[in-house]
Amino acid sequence: MKTSEISTIDQVPVRDENVLQLPLGLLGFEQFKRYVLLSRPEEAPFLWLQVLDQPNLAFVVVSPTAVAADYEPEISDEDVRFLDLRAPEDALVFNLVTLRGQNNATVNLKGPVLVNRRTLIGKQIVPLNAAELPVCQPISVTA
Repeated sequence: MKTSEISTIDQVPVRDENVLQLPLGLLGFEQFKRYVLLSRPEEAPFLWLQVLDQPNLAFVVVSPTAVAADYEPEISDEDVRFLDLRAPEDALVFNLVTLRGQNNATVNLKGPVLVNRRTLIGKQIVPLNAAELPVCQPISVTA
């Protein structure tokens, strides 16, 4: 089991088998391809999507089921092939959160990130039903 000497927000060692690869990066951050998901129990259901090649850069993300129970992004056949998704349970879905002040945040339901749980290859997608989904869905960040 190989551990990379990578500094993260929490100064935790990152095992290579936990590194998410986003070959196309995130919108606006295309140059960054390697990430790791970090969790802090006191911040649940939110997670940190830490950029491994830029230790000072991380994104707050959340599972859509925590904020929108009826969320069902329609994934294109092209994205299914790109990610080599063989079954629905292969897909890990999370959405980017924007903090807009104290106890004020929105989640982007229009641009989810999908990761193949088997390969850890991911992609930020635009669902086929994106026109029906908000880019700035208000959410509560209070405990």
